[in-house]
Amino acid sequence: MKKIGFLSFGHWSPSPQSGTRSAGDALLQSIDLAVAAEELGADGAYFRVHHFARQLASPFPLLAAVGARTSRIEIGTAVIDMRYENPLYMAEDAGAADLIAGGRLQPGLSRGSPEQVIDGWRYFGYQPAEGQSDADMGRRHAEVFLDMLKGEGFAQPNPRPMFPNPPGLLRLEPHSPGLRERIWWGSGSNATAVWAAKMGMNLQSSTLKDDETGEPFHVQQARQIRAYRQAWKEAGHNREPRVSVSRSIFALVDDRDRAYFGRGKEEDSIGFIDENTRAIFGRSYAAEPDRLVEELARDEAIAEADTLLLTVPNQLGVDYNAHVIEAILRHVAPGLGWR
Repeated sequence: MKKIGFLSFGHWSPSPQSGTRSAGDALLQSIDLAVAAEELGADGAYFRVHHFARQLASPFPLLAAVGARTSRIEIGTAVIDMRYENPLYMAEDAGAADLIAGGRLQPGLSRGSPEQVIDGWRYFGYQPAEGQSDADMGRRHAEVFLDMLKGEGFAQPNPRPMFPNPPGLLRLEPHSPGLRERIWWGSGSNATAVWAAKMGMNLQSSTLKDDETGEPFHVQQARQIRAYRQAWKEAGHNREPRVSVSRSIFALVDDRDRAYFGRGKEEDSIGFIDENTRAIFGRSYAAEPDRLVEELARDEAIAEADTLLLTVPNQLGVDYNAHVIEAILRHVAPGLGWR
């Protein structure tokens, strides 16, 4: 069995060809798609976070709204760029959203990716400490966030407070028990996957990673996952970790599918995510269901993961994206033993 969810980047565009023409459209349609996905039997609704772009940005209002409209589906991010975040305020937001959702939140974090503006985190009031990089700063913010989620008191109470305090040092409220174990780290390299394991976070691995060996994408990603699991074992954590991978997968079951995705990219590609980092981008899958079953069965990283996130073309509208999800659940997943 494998958990199957969707991952939306939440794009919008005023173009007449787009079914998502405003920020309001993107947010409201994201909620509607999560509701539809839950009704179809999907396991997760995840959202990408990008600043300074016509995409979903501040995630917690959306996650709370999805939590209020659904009852079973996991609700998460992939990923929140921690270079931009106040980890204490974020812990409050995450605790509130998780309580609204009844303990279904699955926040995915990361040090971030190249953004729309130069050093965008500076506009949010953050800068790395002397001798550190922006990536170091993102990981430090994540460490503080994880500490806050433990629910331990750390702040000295006012001796004359407005409201009575419980005894001892105070923690952030609202606190949601169990949320700390449902935090994920989006890793682009083997080294950061190992770090995530040591920190006790679940692993998210997307459709790109650092090209570290020159092997096919799914082989490198599978190696990353195995390195993560070994580091988790060596760290001695007392629970089993979770691992997700993202894929663009489209089952061609009607004329719309063939028109949109009939010429899918069937090879990995190489590019650079910054001046110094050579990256490998995983192929997309688009074929009739029987062929998809054969091709996906050869994907080593999907086999290693317990969770698969389907990237969806949200600008094609809620109904079509629900169709994309349903086609995988109904026509592909059973043939692979996922359902």
